[in-house]
Amino acid sequence: MSDLIKQTGLRWLWLAALVFCLDIGIKLLVMNTMGYGWANRIEVFPFFNLLYVNNYGAAFSFLSDQEGWQRWFFTGIAFAVSVMLMVWMRKLPAKESWNNVAYALVIGGALGNVFDRLVHGFVVDYLDFFWGNYHWPAFNLADSAICIGAVMIVLDGFRSKKEQPEA
Repeated sequence: MSDLIKQTGLRWLWLAALVFCLDIGIKLLVMNTMGYGWANRIEVFPFFNLLYVNNYGAAFSFLSDQEGWQRWFFTGIAFAVSVMLMVWMRKLPAKESWNNVAYALVIGGALGNVFDRLVHGFVVDYLDFFWGNYHWPAFNLADSAICIGAVMIVLDGFRSKKEQPEA
């Protein structure tokens, strides 16, 4: 089993675990040290605040106004995607860092938000970027990892692939 992990992309799951732990740690820090809501935001830069808000939906509070079924729906999607990416990582060699890093970032972020959904019933968001009066929807480290990983996956489609000799 250890050879399987050392030789395949599963070796990169340490990065998913790191993203997960950092995300949960920051969210717990925010929940335990900040007041809830926009009125309690901490102004860091003229374009960035720290704040503590709950998101009952997904990206951009999608489906947050529903009666609670979305919690289980998004949890199921996150688990399914994470399993699928781990299967793909198992098929990749460990030295294929680009895709393995991308997959690990998505897995770590997805599981970080799943943890919130299962434990709290919502996802904790704390990053608020804005320009003038326009605020980007608040987000967190898990969301950032998912987005970076997803962009890497898309960019991989544009990378030139070396032709592999037929077996």
